[in-house]
Amino acid sequence: MNKITSLGTHFGPYRIESDGDEIIAVHGHELDPHPSDIGQAYVHRSTLRVLRPSVRQSWLRDGPNTRRPRRGNEPFVEVEWDRAIDLVSDELKRVQGEHGPEALFAGSYGWGSSGRVHAPSALLFRLLRMCGGYTDVWGTYSSSAAEAIVPYVLGMRYHAAIGRGTSWSVIDKHTDLFVTFGGLRRSNTEVTYGGQGTHHTADWMEKARGHGTEFLNIGPIRDDIDSRITSRWQPIRPGTDVALMLACIHTLLVEGRVDEGFVDTYVHGWERFASYVLGDTDGQPKSASWASGITGIEANTIKNLADEMSRRRTLINLGLSVQRADHGEQSYWTATALACALGQIGLPGGGIAFPFGAQGNVGAGQVRKRVPGIPIPPRPEGPPIISVSRFRELLDNPGAIYNFNGQTGRYPEIKMIWWAGGNPFHHHQDLNELSSAWERPDTVIVQEPFWTPTARRADIVLPSTTPLERNDLGGAENMLISHGKAVEAPGDALDDYQILEMVAERLGIKDQFTEGRTADQWVEVLYEIFRAENDWAPNFEQFREAGYLRHPEMSEMGENEQVFLAEYRDDPTVHPLGTPSGRIELWSETIAEFDYDDCPPHPTWIEPFERLGGRGSERWPLHLVSNQPTSRLHSQYDHTEPSQGSKVAGREPIRIHPQIAEERGICDGDVVRVFNDRGTCLAGAVIDDSLMPEVVQLSTGAWYDPDDDGMCRAGNPNVLTRDKGTSQLAQGPSAHTCLVEIERFEGAAPRVESYDPPLFAVDG
Repeated sequence: MNKITSLGTHFGPYRIESDGDEIIAVHGHELDPHPSDIGQAYVHRSTLRVLRPSVRQSWLRDGPNTRRPRRGNEPFVEVEWDRAIDLVSDELKRVQGEHGPEALFAGSYGWGSSGRVHAPSALLFRLLRMCGGYTDVWGTYSSSAAEAIVPYVLGMRYHAAIGRGTSWSVIDKHTDLFVTFGGLRRSNTEVTYGGQGTHHTADWMEKARGHGTEFLNIGPIRDDIDSRITSRWQPIRPGTDVALMLACIHTLLVEGRVDEGFVDTYVHGWERFASYVLGDTDGQPKSASWASGITGIEANTIKNLADEMSRRRTLINLGLSVQRADHGEQSYWTATALACALGQIGLPGGGIAFPFGAQGNVGAGQVRKRVPGIPIPPRPEGPPIISVSRFRELLDNPGAIYNFNGQTGRYPEIKMIWWAGGNPFHHHQDLNELSSAWERPDTVIVQEPFWTPTARRADIVLPSTTPLERNDLGGAENMLISHGKAVEAPGDALDDYQILEMVAERLGIKDQFTEGRTADQWVEVLYEIFRAENDWAPNFEQFREAGYLRHPEMSEMGENEQVFLAEYRDDPTVHPLGTPSGRIELWSETIAEFDYDDCPPHPTWIEPFERLGGRGSERWPLHLVSNQPTSRLHSQYDHTEPSQGSKVAGREPIRIHPQIAEERGICDGDVVRVFNDRGTCLAGAVIDDSLMPEVVQLSTGAWYDPDDDGMCRAGNPNVLTRDKGTSQLAQGPSAHTCLVEIERFEGAAPRVESYDPPLFAVDG
């Protein structure tokens, strides 16, 4: 009889069916009405598993800091675990002893596992903070600009604001017009960092639409919203949303439609900001005619939109794509200013929201009941903290001075990278620049289940397990999942906990790291901590047997009613915001003191480094949208189905408008070359009129596969994007500011090699 176990993931709960060490089937959870197809990747038995500890041949023979340009182009030698742990531990001690902890970069990213025990980044941070620390990062590639600006505007952390956001149940009853900048894609809502619960977003959207909510998608892609609901589409040139918002505010000002009572009571800096919008401070009114030349939207359409929003209960939603652009902080700040002008913040169904359409827990109307994780010590003083997307800059510019969110620092020289969970050769920008910078450190260590592009470019690769091969537990919005071990790990792969426990033993801190517990014992301890705070929870064995539990107060997602900033609107004196003024700040004295020329102290339109109709468009006439894929989570399991099933001509599909395709002689299924000054990639053409003609769409996540000239044969768009911070405030990624050209690839297209196993050599 086959075994059935439970599994919680970033893209939902599943029941895993196994026979011995084979996964037979992945079933949607009985409580999940719309299970994500991404989970079917777990059925695949990969030939790309890292089976044994592996060391780059010349590193093993000659030691660190030798033949670094050969990373990714040299065979590996498989070694025993004891030898691998000795190599890793000795190198860590050497680097920290000779160069200090700041010479170590712990570059783990958090999507490795949704489990609370086996989260590789958390475990690595726990170990390294116990032995001196490392150069650390702040923010995420997803939302750095929003994370930086929201505290200055609303006086709360960005993720706290999401938890307090207006719920779907309120939108369903009260919202007349749901205006979304940056899309409202259903596939994005299948995923939530830390664990996705049951999928209900699509149902709520259909329900709200059926009750009269009208959805307006303002963006360059018509189907960037759930196709099952009827919606309006307003095309706009990518990266120009701020100009449109300012023009709407200008229209409200000159037509006397601004809610003066609201801005007088709840807003700090309105007068200064309004002077800018009217052109008093710079001589340029931010009028509809002005914005029309930037956005490509007719002036009358802009005026009519402003008028419509003022007459209806309007919720303005910001996705994450609009802030992953040059000066991306301004999109969230300006949208808040528009909501202030309308005066509907704090009213049911109106105001400001984010980021619906970016992840699945938004609109839940409740804070998830999370199990605590294994404790991570606080950051030791000394090593610097940089914005996460400045990683390549860190490697390339030791000693350089940088500005970041009011602080000034100096980049240390990184001698060692330790990566556990994540694939920087997917999510970073300008991958050819990263490839060059990656050669600078003496040593690169990677913990990874698969031979990803990052693992291939390591000096030492430590084979780790997947979530299917260990016990764990994790939470979501409305469920707590017991992760059951479905199969044994292949080869010599070990849990990240076991790997780091062995390193801790070599460093003399095993007892401190483990607290005397195995990983399975930590699973039970963490559950018992949760149970002590929730006396309704069953005992541990009952929880493991059932495979999940639901909090008695956890409703279906979004049923609990919640209105963002309702308490603040009811009484701003009793419930002030956490800003210096206690109000919504459209003028920030704090940011003014930073004196950043790329982030003024009020919402502002700042010309990006390139855009359609602006800089660079005379040479590069198409805008590249590099959004999240629908067939996988980021780059995870790109080598398996269903991701491989989505490929066109063996590489990542790129959508092209029929007009652009006809002008360039491109047909469906052709291999095309996408290029600009920064790089080149190949992709498979899909002709689709769902885009603006000047826009092409190529999702992120194809496994980076450069040829000798740096052309990615697999179709990773981040060979084309520029590695520039959004501004000195957030220093976030600006991947969505990207112009390209496209042409049909002539001749036989080269084979994609990133899904081949690496070469191995015999020691000695």
